[in-house]
Amino acid sequence: MRTALPRRTVLAVPGSSARFIAKSRTLAADAIFLDLEDAVAPGAKAEARRLIIDALADPAGWQAPCVTVRVNDWTSPWTAADLLEVVGRAGDRIDAVVLPKVTGPDQIRATDLILAQIEAGAGWVPGSIGIEAQIEDARGLTAVAAIAAASDRLRSLVFGPGDFMASLGMGTLSVGSQPDGYPADAFHYPLMAILVAARANGLLAVDGPFVGIRDQAGFVASARKAAALGYDGKWVVHPDQIDAGNETFAPSEAVLARARRIMAAYERASTNAGGVTGAIEVDQEMVDEAGVKLAAALLAKAV
Repeated sequence: MRTALPRRTVLAVPGSSARFIAKSRTLAADAIFLDLEDAVAPGAKAEARRLIIDALADPAGWQAPCVTVRVNDWTSPWTAADLLEVVGRAGDRIDAVVLPKVTGPDQIRATDLILAQIEAGAGWVPGSIGIEAQIEDARGLTAVAAIAAASDRLRSLVFGPGDFMASLGMGTLSVGSQPDGYPADAFHYPLMAILVAARANGLLAVDGPFVGIRDQAGFVASARKAAALGYDGKWVVHPDQIDAGNETFAPSEAVLARARRIMAAYERASTNAGGVTGAIEVDQEMVDEAGVKLAAALLAKAV
């Protein structure tokens, strides 16, 4: 991975709300993004930039170890201004720019070039500001492999279920929920395609939001599916989703204990056999090098 910062939960914070920004400082999400896009009305974009810049300058900071800003997408009239104003004035206090509605690698490259000029002009470390790319429609999904390889700044790929559902014409109005009448998982294919592209390029993979903020069981079910596939985390849109998300995307102590037993037993067997061990038995299961890799990957997710 190109970043060690966890993303079990990524909290959406409207950039136009000083109250929500203040509340977000004390919440236990792994990451937050200050939003200039969907959560901000067109007439409030300029004021939201000012609020975000002022918030980032506040020494109080955030409990979340990772702070990002979601700019507007490249089909809008606001992207360049978002980058130049917010990142230009406060880029040393954010970890990454979240770029929504990415449909091809050129949009990543354009963002990379602007960030490089901002960093050079400010004297910041080149490449210090990352990019998190949202895959939100059919075009973006078909280009996801090229998008994932477009820049060394990329830190994660994020599934955007709302716009994706709209682009396919799915039969539901609840973002992140399964469409009525479909017996299987309607999101399995896009989640897998995004995950494969992310892992092939050393990136984190983050699931999008579940907007039923009073449906905790629905949120947990959605998060568990993504976690089971191997996703690193999920966007959350309400503080009540944070604890459940953090728990869901962290391996249980029982799983971690078994992974440690596998690593220790394989290490002992390999040492005793002079490094030529092929397979051993742990907890009544055969474990070979592939099993060791699985154990190491799970241990790497422990926060």
